[in-house]
Amino acid sequence: MLEEIAIEDLGVIRAARVPLSAGLTVITGETGAGKTMVLTGLGLLMGGKADPGGVRPGAERAVVEGRLDLSRFPSVAARVDDAGGTVDDDGSVVVLRTVAGGRSRAHLGGRGVPQGVLAEIADELVTVHGQADQLRLRTPGKQREALDRFAGRAHAQVLADYRAAWSERAGLQSEIENLTARAAERAREAELLRLGLAEVERIDPQPGEDVELTTLVGRLGNAEQLRQGAQLAHDAVAGEDMETEGSAVHAVERARRALDAVAGDDPALAEQVGRLTEAGYVLADVATELSSYVADLQADPAALETAHARLAELGTLTRSYGDTVDDVLRWSSEAGLRLLDLDDGGERVEAMRGRVAELDERLAELAEQVTRGRSTAAGRLAEAVTAELGGLAMGGASLQVSVLPAEPGPQGADQVSFELVAHPGAPARPLGKGASGGELSRVMLAVEVALATAADDAAGTVLPTFVFDEVDAGVGGRAAVEVGRRLAALARRTQVVVVTHLAQVAAFADTHLVVTKSTDDVDTVTGVRPVVDDDRVRELARMLSGQDGSETARQHAVELLESSAVGR
Repeated sequence: MLEEIAIEDLGVIRAARVPLSAGLTVITGETGAGKTMVLTGLGLLMGGKADPGGVRPGAERAVVEGRLDLSRFPSVAARVDDAGGTVDDDGSVVVLRTVAGGRSRAHLGGRGVPQGVLAEIADELVTVHGQADQLRLRTPGKQREALDRFAGRAHAQVLADYRAAWSERAGLQSEIENLTARAAERAREAELLRLGLAEVERIDPQPGEDVELTTLVGRLGNAEQLRQGAQLAHDAVAGEDMETEGSAVHAVERARRALDAVAGDDPALAEQVGRLTEAGYVLADVATELSSYVADLQADPAALETAHARLAELGTLTRSYGDTVDDVLRWSSEAGLRLLDLDDGGERVEAMRGRVAELDERLAELAEQVTRGRSTAAGRLAEAVTAELGGLAMGGASLQVSVLPAEPGPQGADQVSFELVAHPGAPARPLGKGASGGELSRVMLAVEVALATAADDAAGTVLPTFVFDEVDAGVGGRAAVEVGRRLAALARRTQVVVVTHLAQVAAFADTHLVVTKSTDDVDTVTGVRPVVDDDRVRELARMLSGQDGSETARQHAVELLESSAVGR
């Protein structure tokens, strides 16, 4: 339920607080006062598209804040929690929307959220009807949706199962067509992969082999230079026998002996003796390894040629499948998996076709159940709406709901049609062709009341808030009174908010709010205030006559209030 809305700098509204209560709340006011801006603010809170042009001229931003009571909507409260928002202990949550500089921001329970999150929770909390919705009621799609809502939860579950099966079948069929259309392309890709894998298998590269061969070629190709360098290094370190005068080993040993002779007189020198001893061992090891290297290093033209040939062979792979042998091996592994996938395409297609056949059978069964549910509900909905029309000054009018076979689609295999019989003996005509604006308003209200009654009869069903924007357009006289009576009846089951210009409707309100506008030489200011007692009579009189001081209109307003109280 909506508890209140606060609006700042939106359209003609500088600042307004709109208190909303249970039952029927009506919003009235002079044309152009800003009634539509109240609904625009509500639309922003419910995730609607933000229009930067709606910001009040001279203001930096527009702000709309609302409080929602989620105590009867645990699933919505859980969604708020998932989004990181906080639901207060009393079950309420604050929603905030700002529009500035061509951008809008949304906050839910103190946490910034995408606009779409607000739209998600609005789907369960609020149903908005305006004059555009009257036009949409003319479309077969909206008529089908209304019938499905009336048919109840069991029907909704069958329809959901049908849609899921339809979606799965559509996805499989698309993949089958894709695989079939690309069969030749897949065959060419598979052949290229086989050729590449055969070449890799023939050459049989080993991990890191190209790096090792490059090192070997460098050593064999420069054997003489390497031998000379290593020999010179060996001679500098050890000479011919490590005792050679002037060698590094000999010099370190002389230093060690000199310190060792006096280390007993100063412990600090003993540490240096140890380090020199260690250095001598390291130099001796280096000399030994250099000697072995020189002895083993021989020029080997045959080995060099073999290494060059192997590198050239590996190069044929690295030029095609990667920069290194390791890259080639990775490509080979991935290519093998891709080849399995390509070779498996035919089997996959057959498996998918088998699943499509299963789904076709399932869809036929579900479509029959959906049709049966709609056909059963059609008669009940027609009867319920016809009864409501009788109370909306359309006595003798009736609604016929037909369910006809149609090409199967994502919503079933039916075409739903609402037809209005304007009076006994008149032909049944589709709503889109035979109903006036006033008749459409009353038919839509009758449908909504019938849907609400059916939902209220279902155990555990919680109705959303209904918002009607001048749903009484084109209606007057006794019909207007009956529209107000039906709105009041609907409000006994759930919260109803109505923007109206008819006093006959406003008289049935539990809460009456008036949008006021004042203008001076500088600015125009719009506000919202509740009216009761004499103020309410004065507002109803204004709506009846267009004059604030008409005594006749005032008496009529009092009569309306009295008759609405008796007629509920």
